[in-house]
Amino acid sequence: MGTTTLTELLVGVLGVVVLLALATVGFLVWHRQRSATREHQLHQDLHEQRQDLERREQRLAEREQRLDGEWRRLEEREAELLDVEAERRRVLEDVACLTTEDARAELMSGVEAEARRSAAILARDIEKAATTEAEMKARKVLATTIQRLASEQTTESVVAAVHLPSDDMKGRVIGREGRNIRSFEQVTGVNVVIDDTPETVLLSCFDPVRREVARLTLEELLADGRIHPARIEEVHGRQAEAVEELCVRAGEDAALEVGISDLHPELVATMGRLRYRTSYGQNVLKHLVESGHAAGLLADEIGLDRALCVRGAFLHDIGKALTHESEGSHALVGAELARRYGEPEDVVHAIEAHHNEIEPRTVEAVITQAADAISGARPGARRESLEAYVQRLHNLEEIASSKPGVERVFAMQAGRDVRVMVKPDEVDDIAAQMLARDLAKQFEEELTYPGQIKVTVIRESRATETAR
Repeated sequence: MGTTTLTELLVGVLGVVVLLALATVGFLVWHRQRSATREHQLHQDLHEQRQDLERREQRLAEREQRLDGEWRRLEEREAELLDVEAERRRVLEDVACLTTEDARAELMSGVEAEARRSAAILARDIEKAATTEAEMKARKVLATTIQRLASEQTTESVVAAVHLPSDDMKGRVIGREGRNIRSFEQVTGVNVVIDDTPETVLLSCFDPVRREVARLTLEELLADGRIHPARIEEVHGRQAEAVEELCVRAGEDAALEVGISDLHPELVATMGRLRYRTSYGQNVLKHLVESGHAAGLLADEIGLDRALCVRGAFLHDIGKALTHESEGSHALVGAELARRYGEPEDVVHAIEAHHNEIEPRTVEAVITQAADAISGARPGARRESLEAYVQRLHNLEEIASSKPGVERVFAMQAGRDVRVMVKPDEVDDIAAQMLARDLAKQFEEELTYPGQIKVTVIRESRATETAR
């Protein structure tokens, strides 16, 4: 029983193996036939493509042969045309008795001469018309600007008058043996003039800021009634600070008047100091406001950037507010200050070029010059003699300030009296005497002035202690 089952199992397995072998053989036969069929198809396709390429190549060769023939015929035709052209040129040269080059040169020469003549006549006419039109437009623009620019101008002097409650106050201003008036003049740097004018004291000084501080100081002393050297110094210091604040407000008001609201605070304060300065008798801050308005009107008339033109004209004289220790002209000093505080380069150039120390390169710079001239050239706007006088006093103070050990310098009595305050720890009595002699000699050599100049060197030592 067991043997029969095993035999049947083996027979079944052998049958399965035989079936698998037959299936494998059949698959291999089918696959080989299929591969042979595909290979035959590929060979047939390649044969057809090769035949197609051969036909195309034959057609291209035939076309190339036809093109070669056409090209040879064109070359022959071109050669014939060149021969005909050469023959025609030879016949023309024989008739005209000129070669081709000679004829061309003669023709070009005539055309060039005529063209140059026509161009010269046209350029002359255009230049003449442009000049005439430019002059007419410039006159119209300037006339329109001046008509629209209405401003007042009061000629300023170098004297400030202070009203006294009574003539008795003159004695208190002078003080015992003149100590109050000497202290006042020494602290403020102004000349006090007390004459027969009733209830009036005159303060004379070429520096308007210094004169204004002195005026306010004297008015406060008169109102308070206490007038002595210590009180004079105290009030003077306070009024100097007050004037600085007034300068800032004046600069802000002037900038807003011309429509500028983004000036650097330092530029605003510097502009405000021009409120107390004059140029040829014309108030500089008013002149700058007027120039700004004029530049704006000019810019509107000819279509320029109004804000840029106004800014350049408004700031063009800012250098006049700087101290005399600054080297260079006010135009260059002002331009450097504007550049330092971030003004646009076009504005800086307008400032430095407004007196032609640097050649103007922009239209805005020329507009600044025109606005400056419009403001300054009006009848009554300036007075030459005052400016010369102020410049002479500036020169006196500048020369004295350049000496070592000098602390402060005041030119008084219309420049006839120069008072030099020196530092006592740097200049002794002998050096002070030598300094006075050297300054007097330098004034004689470098300056031209009427009369005489008295040089006074003041060396003052102070000792201060506090009692507790």
